[in-house]
Amino acid sequence: MSSVTRHGVSNKSSGTEMTLIPDTETYNIFYEIFGFSLTKMTTEKVPNPNPIEQFVLLAKSAKGAAAAELIKQALDTPGVYVFRELIDMPNVKELVGTSYNNVWELLNVFAYGTYKDYLAAQNDLPELSVNQKKKLQHLTIVSLSEQGKCIPYNKLLVELRVANLRELEDLIIEAIYAEIIQGKLDQNQALLEIDTTIGRDIRPENTDAIKNTLESWCETCETVLSTLQAQVHRANLEKTSRIQRKEQQDQEISTLKKTVKAHSQQDQDELMTESREAKGVEKTPKKSTRSGIRTGGKFFNK
Repeated sequence: MSSVTRHGVSNKSSGTEMTLIPDTETYNIFYEIFGFSLTKMTTEKVPNPNPIEQFVLLAKSAKGAAAAELIKQALDTPGVYVFRELIDMPNVKELVGTSYNNVWELLNVFAYGTYKDYLAAQNDLPELSVNQKKKLQHLTIVSLSEQGKCIPYNKLLVELRVANLRELEDLIIEAIYAEIIQGKLDQNQALLEIDTTIGRDIRPENTDAIKNTLESWCETCETVLSTLQAQVHRANLEKTSRIQRKEQQDQEISTLKKTVKAHSQQDQDELMTESREAKGVEKTPKKSTRSGIRTGGKFFNK
């Protein structure tokens, strides 16, 4: 049974699978039967997280002219913007000092240089294709962003050797759509405002400076961290002290409330006692002090 795959027509029979690469006639027959082109299916692009990887793998077996041609293809391929892995391949390094030395130099320009660097050594380097020229110009914008996030149009016109503003803006827009840079065009101020860019290869001689910068940054981070830890420790001590003072104050307030309540109860008891005593005195009858003479069963007062 045959089925269409991404790479051609797959023929499965007797438990085996064989992939057939269709020729022109097969493409035409497929179109007549199914009504759509097989070419689009077989050339569909699959996103590659590391586009340079395929060239690195091929460079393991490519030597001389094949290695030089492989480098040109890598420089011409969209989406490939870092080349250090390819530069480090032994077969690619072997081009140094050979008739393909100019291709090696061009690869280094794309890895570390700018379009202006290419023009300075143009006579000793291979001619750029249209795609290579645009790629190098885009990488030049990335390098210029390291000097400042706002790049004047005048500087871009000089560095990229662009004839007019329309061509310059088209070039920048292409770089934005390709996600090489993120930013915006300020036509009023004639500026390119850069937010972020892709990373570029690092020259071997710059690694020590980067290492020192990172070590200095780490030391600064350690100092800041120590300061923050000391402040946190002081804050925790202050918090503990405040909690203890609050607990002491709450205890004192509780004791004071109990004391006030006890005194209040005692005063109330005393008042009730005095009140009861006062009422008892009022109810006691008074003895009469009058004297009289009783005569004939009657009593007469004097």
